[in-house]
Order: sequence, then structure tokens, then C-alpha cells
Amino acid sequence: MKLTLKIWRQKSKDDKGFFKTYVHNHVSPDMSFLEMLDVLNTELIKKNEEPVHFDHDCREGICGMCSLYINGKPHGPLQTTTCQLHMRSFSDGETITIEPWRASAFPVVKDLVVDRAAFDRIQQAGGYVNVNTGGVPDANVIPIAKKLADEAMDAAACIGCGACVAACKNASAMLFVSAKISQFALLPQGQVERKERAEKMVAQMDAEGFGSCTNTYACEAECPKGIKITNIARMNREYLSAMLSSYKIESKGGGD
Repeated sequence: MKLTLKIWRQKSKDDKGFFKTYVHNHVSPDMSFLEMLDVLNTELIKKNEEPVHFDHDCREGICGMCSLYINGKPHGPLQTTTCQLHMRSFSDGETITIEPWRASAFPVVKDLVVDRAAFDRIQQAGGYVNVNTGGVPDANVIPIAKKLADEAMDAAACIGCGACVAACKNASAMLFVSAKISQFALLPQGQVERKERAEKMVAQMDAEGFGSCTNTYACEAECPKGIKITNIARMNREYLSAMLSSYKIESKGGGD
């Protein structure tokens, strides 16, 4: 296959980026998208040109590192991660435009690499269980309804790739945050910090500068792990409950 690649090049977050066009003549339909970029970089290095910088790690659709905006869609034309996208999804002679995620909370580091530390800070704000549980209990010691267990596992499938942010016209992170809140809120192990978790994670999300949700469902449509927008509704309920509890405690304290 022969492809024309329009790739975003940017030296750092402080530099002005631009699209650079490359003609790639040695593309196999069986290559993954990242393997195609590997081959391109090998050719660029042979020509003493700087290779294209892009994020990757597991290349198995697990880690969420392969954050590329391909032909106007996060991770490309299929609802999967970029590393699991194969070149058979494109046609010989096609022009492919490759960009980094576009969100102020995800500043460009270099070329196609963005800094997604904002997600880490949101997770650190409350996305954990902080109680001493002692030794590891048997799997069936704590009874959990199958429906709740399934919903919690579905939410926990989020890999934090940022496609939801990239797909949203407002660069909202609510699908990611709601998945991380839901995976704990649905299980008994997550009840101790339930209200504090929702308050802190939503506050950190807002502090990072992500936009608001306007229910266009673009995040759900592009999520490679199929995280459902119903998690956002749950997050809103969790947050409202937490805020009401805080208000009641403050009101009671003020009256004593």
C-alpha cells in the first residue's frame, strides 16, 4: 500500500505546530497503525530526519497510551485503540491525517504526544480505597449482587486513554471520572469514602480545566472499551448526595 500521511509536528508545548506530509510507500495491510509509524520512523532515521514522536506501551489495547486523532476521530475509524487498528482499515492511495488529542488539559509535549497527567491527579484525588482490609479475603466472602458486580467491572474497564475528552466538543472528562467513581461506588469496599470521593474527584476535574458535559454521547461512541454514559448520571447522583451531606453537616455545626 502507498499512503500519504499528514502528521502534526510540534517541538514542544510552547512552539507553534504544523502539519508535515510524508509519502509512505511500504505499508502492509497486516500492519497495526503503530507498526506503520515505526516503519516510517525507521525510514526517517535513515534519512537523518527526526522521527515522529508518539505514545505507546503495551500495544495490546490495555494501557491506553496510544492516543492519536486519526482522520478526525479518536483512535481512527473503528471503536478500538490505535494499537489495535490495522492498516487494512484504510485504502491504497488514501491520505491519513494524524493529530494529537486537542484539549487544553492535555498539553502537547512533542508531536503526537500529550501530557495526560491531569487524569492521574483526578485519580489521586479520590479514586482509591483507603481502608485497612487486612489479609486478602476469599472471593466469595463479601456477597455482591451479580448486576452490581458486572456494572462495576464494566466501569473498571476504562483504560484512561482520553478518547472521551478528544471526542467531546467541550473536552469534557466526565466519562472517565464517572467510570472511576462508579467502579467503587457500586461495591461494598468503596462505601467508606463514597461521598468524599465524588466531591474530591469532581473538584479536581474542574480544577484541571476540562469542559462540561452536554450529553452529545460522542464520548460513549468513541470509547474503545464501551464505557456507558449512564456512569455520568451515577456520578451526578453521587456528587449531589455528597454535596447535600456536606451542607447538612455544615448547617448543623453552625447552629450549635
